[in-house]
Amino acid sequence: MLKGKKILVGVSGSIAAYKAAIFVRLLVKEGAEVKVIMTEAAKDFITPLTLSTLSKNPALSSFTKGNDGEWNNHVELGLWADVFVIAPASANTIGKMANGLCDNLLLATYLSARCPVFFAPAMDLDMYQHNAVKANIKKLESFGNRLIEARHGELASGLIGQGRMAEPEELVDYLHDFFNEDKPFAGKKILITAGPTYEAIDPVRFVGNYSSGKMGYALAEEAANLGAEVTLVSGPTHLNIEHPSIQLIRVKSGKEMFEACEKVYTQTDINIFAAAVADYAPSAPATQKIKKTEDQFKIEMAKTIDIAKTLGAKKSNHQFNVGFALETNNEEENAKGKIKSKNFDLIVLNSLQDSGAGFGHDTNKIALIDKANNIQHFELKSKKEVAKDIIHSILEKI
Repeated sequence: MLKGKKILVGVSGSIAAYKAAIFVRLLVKEGAEVKVIMTEAAKDFITPLTLSTLSKNPALSSFTKGNDGEWNNHVELGLWADVFVIAPASANTIGKMANGLCDNLLLATYLSARCPVFFAPAMDLDMYQHNAVKANIKKLESFGNRLIEARHGELASGLIGQGRMAEPEELVDYLHDFFNEDKPFAGKKILITAGPTYEAIDPVRFVGNYSSGKMGYALAEEAANLGAEVTLVSGPTHLNIEHPSIQLIRVKSGKEMFEACEKVYTQTDINIFAAAVADYAPSAPATQKIKKTEDQFKIEMAKTIDIAKTLGAKKSNHQFNVGFALETNNEEENAKGKIKSKNFDLIVLNSLQDSGAGFGHDTNKIALIDKANNIQHFELKSKKEVAKDIIHSILEKI
């Protein structure tokens, strides 16, 4: 989510400065470009070498570079950043920020910055509750700066109370929320199912299908990139996904997939049932490996739970459900029937008659049909591009 974002980190003099190293590391890990400015006092708590190594940029603390007159341009730094996070923000630094004082590079950059500024206070509890500090914090907020409140807990003094700087992971979460504010799916919770299900015959064999899960994973990534909080319930695949807004839940059987979906369904806004769930499963799976002794072998099968239909029957007015139909004949007619029987708002139709569509491909060719039987056909595209078409069609409908 932070990939390509330019983030300026300001570190002032506080024991909590050690957390800046973890914060910078997390930002870089997410693909952000990070630059660090330190006050002179901050160097008593953490070395510039540590922060420059982690940020992959020099950790700056003075206006000049060496003895040749070259300077660290605070104006350029302030214009470069997409966001400026001052963490930890000491009582001293907060006071200077609130009153326009400018006696170091961090403060000069703050006064020059045109980007949003976050500040995360760190100090002892009595300092944090002092009227002067409280007034300075309110003043900074009135300027449009964003406060990341200090947390309650054990402090360096040994006292217990409010004053601990927020943890690095919490700082990253604040940035996620900030960069999501203007995204179309901000605040939306989306459930997506993906991949096949494996229905056990015995401990080593199963009934399954050829679904790769690529379509569901592409949908999850596209939805998350547009600001959604995504729960991805995946059957067995070799795929992985790393996105801070995607919770990946791995399951094997259709029963496990249903149980995972049911737990979150009432909290969701949009549900996309992209998984290829087995229609039938062995009625009584063997507890031991079945030996090859008979010339013919029969398995009694029972119908599995229809996840989309069962949950669709409980759909509330605010929810929007999307189904998938993989057909080999009477494609549009069968897909329209599923819209009614499963209470879908939109269905994605694949036909195995189309080359490059369906299971096992990196491409797909789809048609979208809504509840009014309006149909929109798309050309053969990569599954990532197909995911964009589907997600943007959902956005248009809601």
